[in-house]
Amino acid sequence: MADSRVFTDPTRILAGIISRIRLENFMCHSNLEIELGDRLNFITGQNGSGKSAILTALCVAFGSRAKGTQRANTMKDFIKTGCSYALVHLELRNQGEDAFKHETYGDLIILERRITESGASTVLKNYQGRKVAGRKEDLQEIIVHFNIDVENPCVVMSQDKSREFLHSGNAKDKFKFFYKATLLQRLEELLKDIDNQLDAAIEVVGQLEKSVRPVQLELEELEKKIKSLEQVEEISQHVQLIKKKLAWSWVYDIDRQLIEKKNLIEKLKKRIPACQKKIDEQNEEVKRWQDKLGEKRQHIDSIFSKTSEARRQRADLEQSLSLAKKEKTQLEVEHERSTSYIQKIKKRGKSLAQHIHEIKAKHIMDTQDEESEMEEEIKKLEFEVNEAYSICQRLKEEDDSILESMTSLRGEIDGILKQIETIERRNSGIRADIHRLQMNMSNKVTVFGGSRVTSLLEAIERQHQRFRRPPIGPIGSHLTLVQGDMWAVALEGVFGKLLNAFIVTDHTDFLLLKQCAREANYNHLYIIIYDFSRPRLNIPHHMLPQTNHPTAISVVHSDNHIILNVLIDMGHGERQVLVKDYDTGKQVAFDQRVSNLNSVFTSDGFKMFSRGSAQTILPPSKNARVGRLSGSFGNQIEDLEQEALQVQKQLQFLRGKKRSEEETFASLQHKSTSMKRKRQDAERECSSKKLKLDGMKRSFASESKSTQTSTADELHRDLSKVQEEINEKEISLENLELKLVEANSKVDNLKAIITDLCNSTKEDLNSLKEAEEELGQMEAEKNSAEMSKKHYETMMSTKVLSEIESAEEYLRKLEEKRKEDCKKASIICAESELDALGDDEVDPEKLSAKLRNLNQRLERETQRFSESIDELRMQYEKKLRKISKKQQTYKAFREKLDALKKALDNRTDKFQRNASHSKRQLTWKFNGHLSKKGISGRTKVSYEDQTLSVEVKMPQDASSGSVRDTRGLSGGERSFSTLCFALALHEMIEAPFRAMDEFDVFMDAVSRKISLDTLVDFALAQGSQWIFITPHDISMVKHDERIKKQQMAAPRG
Repeated sequence: MADSRVFTDPTRILAGIISRIRLENFMCHSNLEIELGDRLNFITGQNGSGKSAILTALCVAFGSRAKGTQRANTMKDFIKTGCSYALVHLELRNQGEDAFKHETYGDLIILERRITESGASTVLKNYQGRKVAGRKEDLQEIIVHFNIDVENPCVVMSQDKSREFLHSGNAKDKFKFFYKATLLQRLEELLKDIDNQLDAAIEVVGQLEKSVRPVQLELEELEKKIKSLEQVEEISQHVQLIKKKLAWSWVYDIDRQLIEKKNLIEKLKKRIPACQKKIDEQNEEVKRWQDKLGEKRQHIDSIFSKTSEARRQRADLEQSLSLAKKEKTQLEVEHERSTSYIQKIKKRGKSLAQHIHEIKAKHIMDTQDEESEMEEEIKKLEFEVNEAYSICQRLKEEDDSILESMTSLRGEIDGILKQIETIERRNSGIRADIHRLQMNMSNKVTVFGGSRVTSLLEAIERQHQRFRRPPIGPIGSHLTLVQGDMWAVALEGVFGKLLNAFIVTDHTDFLLLKQCAREANYNHLYIIIYDFSRPRLNIPHHMLPQTNHPTAISVVHSDNHIILNVLIDMGHGERQVLVKDYDTGKQVAFDQRVSNLNSVFTSDGFKMFSRGSAQTILPPSKNARVGRLSGSFGNQIEDLEQEALQVQKQLQFLRGKKRSEEETFASLQHKSTSMKRKRQDAERECSSKKLKLDGMKRSFASESKSTQTSTADELHRDLSKVQEEINEKEISLENLELKLVEANSKVDNLKAIITDLCNSTKEDLNSLKEAEEELGQMEAEKNSAEMSKKHYETMMSTKVLSEIESAEEYLRKLEEKRKEDCKKASIICAESELDALGDDEVDPEKLSAKLRNLNQRLERETQRFSESIDELRMQYEKKLRKISKKQQTYKAFREKLDALKKALDNRTDKFQRNASHSKRQLTWKFNGHLSKKGISGRTKVSYEDQTLSVEVKMPQDASSGSVRDTRGLSGGERSFSTLCFALALHEMIEAPFRAMDEFDVFMDAVSRKISLDTLVDFALAQGSQWIFITPHDISMVKHDERIKKQQMAAPRG
């Protein structure tokens, strides 16, 4: 059943039969070589001679495991005791039409299995003994080709299998033997395995068909999008029409401006004669006043010549008067200095006289007991000096204690001052925040840059025609919070100055916005250049932080997708995670190792991030503008006012404390000043007493009499010198008094002369003064005329001519712009096409507004789809082709699987039919073999119960018609019936050779003779190579050239 090849010609040489077996160190054999015939081979020998080892070697050579032979546990157990290896050498015939790779192996295939302590290896050689292959796969290929199955009990029935088979009366064991021998078991396993694989394949195809369903849904969605975009295309066509009209409307608007500007130039040119007339009139007025000024200057010159001599004399007299006054002042100073010096000298003379008198009186009063009195006085002074010194030390200690208290108190006052300054700054900041929030309540835009933003927006509005796309900003004014004010502080830390930024579409708009910022006095404006045509960014889920906490971009909303794109591209808002508290932030930032995470921000403003091994936590910024994204400004103002009230209370408390400390400090300062004064007085008194003590000690030690005499003489000489100096100075003082009287007289005379001279020239001087005043008025009138002339000349140059020139220049620019706009408009469409477009609207402003509305609508519609309609159509066609191809492929898979399933069902039906046929064939063949001994019987096979029973009817039971089970037979009868059962199985399988060991056990002589004849006839008729191993005598086997008998040597003692 397993092979289509049927050996029907018993005379032909079969491929795959064994011609030679050689064993080295295998089990009990040191070196055994057996040549086998092509048909029947009988091997006999005593027990222990190694007959069964030959079948074991066959099994090992063809790949059986050691345990499968039931003769050893491991391959190394087959090595003969005392040897290092074992070798099994087989030679297989490879001739005829069934030869295996004859061109490679030739007529003979040599199979060698070498067994060592470390393992076993197989080598395949050709007929010349050259190695051809050595892999298991090569051996398996030969086994499959020749249909050699050594584990099939009908191919190789070892001694153990024979005994087990002959002794077994179990129906399930017989069924297993039958099921395995007929290869039905292998076929069933193969069919089940194929069925399982088909089920798995069908499930895979089902999953593939399910995987196509989302693509079908995508196709349906694409169809909806294409229909929507077709409407967008209609809007786009309308926009193109408006653009054509707008292009020519700008040309017509310039034509209108040209007419207006030409009329203005004509009007300005008419103003030139009137303005020139005014200039000529003022020029005549200036000349008239210049003539009058010339006459008045001549009159003043004549008066000035008359009074010039008097003025020269007066100037000389005034100079002499000044010198006289200076001389008088010097004499007065010298007189005062001399008088003071004389008084000082006289005072010194009196002091010297008094000193002389005291020395004389003292000399008279000295007595003999002067020394004892002096010693008592010195002791008294020493006691007073010591007492004064102790007072000084005590005062010094008290002063140091007061200074220390003052230093400590000054430190406390300085600390209070610093607190007051800090709280005042805080109070100012709160007031500024309240003012800012109050402004924000009236205009939210001012939150993001103050009043400068308003000025900037006004400048942008004035220049809006020059922008290619209107700037967007400030960014913060376009944002709203999704979850209320919960994340306002955190988002301030995330986006920061980005909230004040403006967005433009290209560099040209960037430069224009910078110009607007300069006009609005908005320095350092943050401008972002971003492509407005980019669609809304959709971040894939796997690129977002893998956490349950929200990201910054998820808690803000904006109607403009460009704002959100900038927050993602510039602010990385999709990777900034927001958490409620500090501890949760640390877990997310440092412990959880969240992928795609940039930073973590807490609701109160802390920022946490890790870069490599460094972990960083930044506190909330003190300068952060909190609450800019918040919508509840009223609540914030109330909170800030409450906070300001608390701050005011703190300030009042600290100021009161400061006043108290300052009063205490002033009291200590006053006390310190008083203490220093006392200390200085005590130190002076101590020093005075100490000096007095030292002087007394020196005077006590000197000679009183000689000293007194010498001192009096010196004082008399000094007194004489002083008296002489006084006389000289008094004489000099009298001379100074005479000079001073003369200087006073000179000054009075000069003053009288000057007064007389002024009276004589008073009338001429008054006339000169009046003339000079009139001259000043004339000059003022002339200057006024010149200013009027200059005014009209300036008006002519700056107002009239300048305006004419600028108007003409603007006219030239308009003409150039008209040519350029006309050229551009002609590129867009010909002017003749305007009539066909219809709609008489030509106002560019209205057309621009209409176009802007259409563009906004088009942008809104376009934002819904990131792809163009062509891309969607291409995607639709691509997906349709892809899904069609897949559907066709999956359909082909399904058809093939259905065909395979059908084929498998057919095979299964065929298998069941063959199994049923095999069951009947087994009974027929079994009964045929039994009939040779006059016995009849049958087999009962149940595939459901997996049982096989054998029933035999002996000749002596023919009259009764009863059938007995084999367990009721004698040993020989049971062995013969079992042999017939085995032969019936042999007829149902194919193999190049078969081997049976101890097949005739438990048989008597008659049964053995019948069994041997049956086996020989069957083997000769069947055509395969047979190997029979038995310990019994085989002399009764008939002689035939196809039968080869061999005797094994007796075992050694």
